[in-house]
Amino acid sequence: MPRANRPSPAPPETIRSPKSLVQRRPTPLEEAAATFERTILPGGVRVVTESIPSVRSVSVGAWVNAGSRDETPADGGISHFLEHLVFKGTARRRGYQINRRMESVGGYLNAFTTKEQTCFYARGLDEHLGRALDTVLDLVTSPTIPAKDVEKEKDVVIEEIKMYEDNPDDHVFDFYEQAVYPGHALGRPVIGTPESVQSFTPARVRGYLEQRYAPNQIVVAVAGRVDHARVVREVERQLAGFDRKPFDLMRTAPEAYAPSAQAIPRPIQQAHLVIGAPAWGALDGRRTALALLNTVLGAGMSSRLNQNIRERYGYCYSIYSFVNQQADSGDAGVYVGVDGSKVDRVQKLVVRELEDIAAKPLTPGALARGKQQLKGSVMLGLESMSNRMQRLGRTELLFARYYSLDEVLDEVEAVRAEDVRAAAEAIFAPARLSTVAFVPDLKASA
Repeated sequence: MPRANRPSPAPPETIRSPKSLVQRRPTPLEEAAATFERTILPGGVRVVTESIPSVRSVSVGAWVNAGSRDETPADGGISHFLEHLVFKGTARRRGYQINRRMESVGGYLNAFTTKEQTCFYARGLDEHLGRALDTVLDLVTSPTIPAKDVEKEKDVVIEEIKMYEDNPDDHVFDFYEQAVYPGHALGRPVIGTPESVQSFTPARVRGYLEQRYAPNQIVVAVAGRVDHARVVREVERQLAGFDRKPFDLMRTAPEAYAPSAQAIPRPIQQAHLVIGAPAWGALDGRRTALALLNTVLGAGMSSRLNQNIRERYGYCYSIYSFVNQQADSGDAGVYVGVDGSKVDRVQKLVVRELEDIAAKPLTPGALARGKQQLKGSVMLGLESMSNRMQRLGRTELLFARYYSLDEVLDEVEAVRAEDVRAAAEAIFAPARLSTVAFVPDLKASA
């Protein structure tokens, strides 16, 4: 959309985090909390920043509150398809100009789509902050969606689908999600299907863009060596003339669920097994107990799954637990890659681990180690400006507020052993578990 001058807007709402009055050097946690700022622009776009003066880089993200859970079955994959198309050209730039805009100054530009959000992001040196903001906001506000590119990109995305389906350790999760979210958009793949992708027209894609990429559903998140006031000025300048109508987001939580078991033959050498069940969403107060449960159960080489199944029996190379969370819903479970002849044996061992962790609370030592591991993973992730930016964007879209690191770590410390046990009991009761296995098709392998 072409940009134009507009009357001076009303002053934006700016919220600054309080700074400590104590005269001492702040800890890394205090420094991070003290440099967060949030501004809501008159049109509804939210700008959140975290200034880290000790680095020389910036990570910029334009987040849109639109993902695959917002699609009809006929439009399955349109959020991801649009993410591709915006890189083909905007009102001001051709595709090749977009692609080299950040790389030509040593930076990086990309995007991703999830069940609930689409994010266009760039990272580079702090001196190129304006270029990074201009690039990602141009993608969000001014894509041209030419008809010839819509047709061409269909083939590209269908090839991406084929590539994804050739990776059974990823593809098995599509069937698992169908089982955990039956009949709901959350159970459909983010990428769509060849049939749905082939059906897209320029008009449908433009209509989705104009409706869903609305100012009140956009968050600009920036982390690194930045000045908040400058970021706000840059965003206001880039959004001059951006006047799409607000969009009221309405999402329906999944309801019906019945456990199921599937064994699906595939021309593969190794079986891929997923066992899981519905859990809680990110807004649920039990989310931290669930995160700690996941850490103790299957995160890393010292986890219970790894020690009791891989190390004790040598049955597998890859085994881990996982948690997926949306705002209002989620799921948790276990993945393992195993020889086809050992699927039943390993499944029984996994279920036994789930029953054990639900039967008795963690020992004080196990609880303390789990907390340290979880807190360490949070803190180490903050060494990446991209991770900080993603944390800012996701937190703003989910909670419409900032969670300081002190708050996050305090929540971890507050979890009791009984909270972890109760979470395991509620989620991993054997009668609730769904199982999906890709098993080697011996006829196809012969």
